[in-house]
Amino acid sequence: MPAALSDRLKSLLDGPVFIVLGTIQPDGSPQLSPVWVKRDGEDLLVSTTVDRRKKKNLDRDARVSIVVQDPQSPYEYAEIRGSAELTTEGAQDLIDELSLKYTGKKYAEFNPASSQDAERVIVRVSPRKVVGSL
Repeated sequence: MPAALSDRLKSLLDGPVFIVLGTIQPDGSPQLSPVWVKRDGEDLLVSTTVDRRKKKNLDRDARVSIVVQDPQSPYEYAEIRGSAELTTEGAQDLIDELSLKYTGKKYAEFNPASSQDAERVIVRVSPRKVVGSL
């Protein structure tokens, strides 16, 4: 059953807040990545490339955990637990949108070396449970 995000959490996610995305390594240990995020309704969208560890982990096990902290009130947080679906459709558009949100530049301008990146992927996280104070 999907979980709802609070209005405060939605507002925070709509701004340039960094989140930490947790995936599960092949040996069962956690793998954590600070990433940019976009909210799409109750879902969260993250961009990565097909050769990154988080993508490989998600191919094997779609369970994720995300931590969001309010930079203005760092003792308040939310942990969002759920599962991820991956798609390459629209992935280049998403990284450009995220880059504009966080840096004010298209991704190729912000990171010229990105022309050497592997194919981009959208990670769509559907929340199953939300805990914390946000």
